[in-house]
Amino acid sequence: MENNWDIFKIYRLIRKKNQYPHLTGLMDITFMEVLEQRGIISRENLYQKAIEHLKSDGLPDTEENRQEYVEALTDAYFANTFTPAEIESYINLARKRDKAQTLSMVVNRDQATSMEIQRALREFCEIPMGEVYISPEEAIGIRVALISRFISNQLPFISLAKNHITIRDMDLILPRVLWSRRRPGRLGGKAAGMILAYKILLPLLEKHDPELEAHVRVPDTWYLNSGVFSEFLDRNNLYLFHTFKYKTREEIEKEFLHLEEKFKYATFAPEVLDDFRKVLEEIGEHPIIIRSSSLLEDNFGLAFSGKYLSVFLTNQGDLETRLTHFIRGLKRVFTSTFGPDPILYRMDHGLLDFDERMAMVVQKVVGRRWGDYFFPFVSGVLFSRNVYAWNPKIRKEEGLGRLVLGLGTRAVDRVGSDYPRMIPLSHPRLRPEATAAQVKKYSQKQVDVLNLKAGRMETVDFRTLKEQVDHPDLFYAVSIDRDGHLAPPLFKTQDWKEGESCLTFENFLEKTPFVPLAKKILSKIEAAYGRPVDIEFAWDENQFYILQCRSLSTRKELDRVKIPENISPERVLFTTRAGISNSIVANMEYIVYVNPRAYDLLPTFQEKMEIAGVVNTLNKALAEKRYALMGPGRWGSNDINLGVKVTYANINKAKLLVEVAFAKEGYTPEVSYGTHFFQDLVEADIVIVPLFPDDPGVVLNEAFLLSSENLLSRVAPEVQDCEKVVRVIHVPSVCGGDYLHLYLDADSQQGVGFIGPREEEA
Repeated sequence: MENNWDIFKIYRLIRKKNQYPHLTGLMDITFMEVLEQRGIISRENLYQKAIEHLKSDGLPDTEENRQEYVEALTDAYFANTFTPAEIESYINLARKRDKAQTLSMVVNRDQATSMEIQRALREFCEIPMGEVYISPEEAIGIRVALISRFISNQLPFISLAKNHITIRDMDLILPRVLWSRRRPGRLGGKAAGMILAYKILLPLLEKHDPELEAHVRVPDTWYLNSGVFSEFLDRNNLYLFHTFKYKTREEIEKEFLHLEEKFKYATFAPEVLDDFRKVLEEIGEHPIIIRSSSLLEDNFGLAFSGKYLSVFLTNQGDLETRLTHFIRGLKRVFTSTFGPDPILYRMDHGLLDFDERMAMVVQKVVGRRWGDYFFPFVSGVLFSRNVYAWNPKIRKEEGLGRLVLGLGTRAVDRVGSDYPRMIPLSHPRLRPEATAAQVKKYSQKQVDVLNLKAGRMETVDFRTLKEQVDHPDLFYAVSIDRDGHLAPPLFKTQDWKEGESCLTFENFLEKTPFVPLAKKILSKIEAAYGRPVDIEFAWDENQFYILQCRSLSTRKELDRVKIPENISPERVLFTTRAGISNSIVANMEYIVYVNPRAYDLLPTFQEKMEIAGVVNTLNKALAEKRYALMGPGRWGSNDINLGVKVTYANINKAKLLVEVAFAKEGYTPEVSYGTHFFQDLVEADIVIVPLFPDDPGVVLNEAFLLSSENLLSRVAPEVQDCEKVVRVIHVPSVCGGDYLHLYLDADSQQGVGFIGPREEEA
């Protein structure tokens, strides 16, 4: 080979090396490693050839001479083996190694500022990526340091994210981060989950799946790290709020009402305001959402679903007007950190002493403008595991979706008498409703939109919306009722506005790539997480936007539940055949029963809200007892007429929640699965059971609930005026020392609540 060496190639290599004289030694080491790895020449043979050339040239065999000949031979072999492009890549590899070493030292230095780290990161990333990378060990060490410094210090997240979020990904993220000049901070859980999900699906250093590359996006996003929040508290002498969480629950509930007033006159530093202006100038007059992203939020097994506030802003007008509304929205999210629900949630999960800090995600809202309204075509939430399997055909492992037209608020909250479309992804067109009338009744009727003219979020009746908005994609969302036959339009030019239409999303499920895409997304992310996940998303103009991703809290189901045989009928309190998962809840001592019929007869909003207060009072009084909570319809709904308007904090000590749905116009399907309220119950290990007493074969011993002694006045004398609606039953006192037990068997889709002797604790 040496006889055929091209001198010009060697000369060109040396010229390139001379551009970086301080890296000559590192380039020589890199070249030698590559020659050996490729089997061109071993290090030993290279040294032997150097000695031979020394002798033939009549030079003494000194360390200096030998090193000079080794370097010259290394250059010669390398220049005549590799193409100019390959040589360029390996020279850049030496440059990367040098900058990686500097970056590693800076990011691991406790005293290093964010700006110093970002500068070192930028210097590394200015080197072309090419096809040759630093060693995985070097890269992962730097990734871990960057992720823990800027995104999250939660070890389960870091151990997963280090395999997907690269050094260059961090370089793309940090220019969109607003941080305090005075306090360190991180991006928080919500930002972390969204970034990680996107990089799992579209990794920077790997070949992309063409389908995912064509459709998967994240909205334009800016991040306020938690240091902004910390500095805000310090600047305004609000640091005493760090101890707010240690007050009694009653004090927290009372004082929280005045927190927004205290935050109203608090100010941000001038340089922070300048940062806000720059972001708003970059965004322009496009609607935005300010989303909480606290340090604990969306952690593995602890989602904090709906605990903190998200604020939509129409973001219209001149810059200073938009800045005023933006700051007002930020303060509202800050205030939610100290709300009774998140504090009690943290208390229940052993997290009260954690120094929780609020970061934020500022996103352009996905969607388009239609007249005065702005909204995405479809929003919703996807689950990689489907526990809402009402039909044996449904494959739980293929997941579930909740879809709505417009903003996704209606998909994650219990919104009165409205219903999202529930999609078992294994059988997307399968519905729990049997008739056209039922499908129409249990379809979405209201749409959440942003009214740009009015400057607020509004709920619009779908019938009104379709008359005002000529949205081209409604073809995919509607079905038309003609003479009792409900069917989607066959083609886009069909005049579907004639006749009664309702939202079914049949064409969306059949004629767009959404279903296979959703299954692929869930499968890839679940495989990476190693556990079930849920994803909030928006879909517009054939694009799937990831808004949030987190590990899905699932109740630890028993492998098998065998319902006790030969239970005497008079000992059965209720049976159920809906929403069954393998569960046993034994030895419940108390039953709190909100009589659905009596609740319905309450004439005023205030009287129904008073019942929620009674439930809250009993939850405190029975906190150390095992109790079941039974009552009307949709617990936690924002429609006071459909169920008791409670939050997690009002019922967190219950062991069982039974939603008693007496039929008013036929079958009422259970649709709470996937809401924030439902996730709270799962994480608190509260079993939720839908009960439809009017269904054939379903039992509810209402006589027992109504005739047993009511202990409300004894347990909570301050609310005894409500004893006609709320009943408290001490089961052992009226059942000869026995207790209430619940057994649910998913295989047979059978469940029973019955009275029986105390059982041994599992």
